[in-house]
Amino acid sequence: MNEEPKKGRILVVDDELPMREMLTEFLYLKGFECQGCPNGDEALDLLKHQTFDALISDLRMPGISGLTLLDEAHKKYPRLACLMGTADDEIQNGIDAMRLGADDYLLKPFKLEAVLESLQRALGRKRLEIELEDYRRNLEEMVEQRTKQLKTAMKRIELNYDETLEALGAALDLRDSETEGHSRRVSMFCLEMARKMGCSSDELRQIARGSYLHDIGKIGISDSILLKPGKLTVEETDVMQTHARVGYDLVCRIAFLAPAAKIVLTHQERFDGTGYPQGLVGEEIPLGARIFGVADTLDAMTSDRSYRKALPFSEARAEIAREAGRQFDPDVVKVFLSIPELIWIGIRDQVLGRHFSPVAIPLENPTTVDNSEIFLSPKERVLTAK
Repeated sequence: MNEEPKKGRILVVDDELPMREMLTEFLYLKGFECQGCPNGDEALDLLKHQTFDALISDLRMPGISGLTLLDEAHKKYPRLACLMGTADDEIQNGIDAMRLGADDYLLKPFKLEAVLESLQRALGRKRLEIELEDYRRNLEEMVEQRTKQLKTAMKRIELNYDETLEALGAALDLRDSETEGHSRRVSMFCLEMARKMGCSSDELRQIARGSYLHDIGKIGISDSILLKPGKLTVEETDVMQTHARVGYDLVCRIAFLAPAAKIVLTHQERFDGTGYPQGLVGEEIPLGARIFGVADTLDAMTSDRSYRKALPFSEARAEIAREAGRQFDPDVVKVFLSIPELIWIGIRDQVLGRHFSPVAIPLENPTTVDNSEIFLSPKERVLTAK
């Protein structure tokens, strides 16, 4: 027949050999595996090299005291159940032992059945504590794993958002082929200045999205006005100017785009207060919109139009510098002028020459404009992330 599994391993510590042997033999007969030793030093050595479920120790022993043994054992082996034996005149010591972490104290001379009941209670409590601790640890690991999975899912959702925005931008380009690529270029120009101004990753993301969608409200403008080759009438101009409010009303209803909606609403404001639709002045205009104003003018002047050819970047820079304090925020203009002309040309050429998501946000603290992640499409960035 197979031997029944033991109920637990018990270390009995008592300098009185008859007492030690009596306890170990009794507990063995009750189904426990027992080992005894005469003092605290040997007990600590045994605990160091072997695993026990419970410790039963006398309080008064030669060498280190039972309280010292208890204190050391409780600190080093928190899963160990501890019972302390004390005489009638040492009950206060037993109470002190409980304060140090003992599960119970036993009065000498021992009543063996009482020892057994106390031991079983202590082991039961420890098993519950261990189960709870293991459950907590497993729960923390599960939460950490689920958090990683959630972050991965959120990144993929973010990429899906970016693809959606690309589709919206493509739809706008189809309506007005003359300005094809305009939103992409402006978005990249904005990001370059925003980085130089120390914007956070979240701010960069919102500036990129807001600048990319700045003209989304033009879907509500009729082709007769939007594509009119000549100068607009006063009435037509009024209709055209509604695109900022229309775009805002559309974008602000989309949760992930709501922070970027402010740029859509205010992208036609001027630093001196002569813009529309609200006539905001200076820093009343969101920083992203102030940055956009410079980027939009840069792209408009350096792009071909039906009525003129693209102007050199040097002329665009000079015009933007002249309008600092009137149309543009002087601080943004200062940052713009600090960036070499070749950087702007490089951004334009890269946008024209390669498909990418203009709302993708580059790695933290990029050191150059040629950050490869900026110019990857959402699908390419998924593959790169793998």
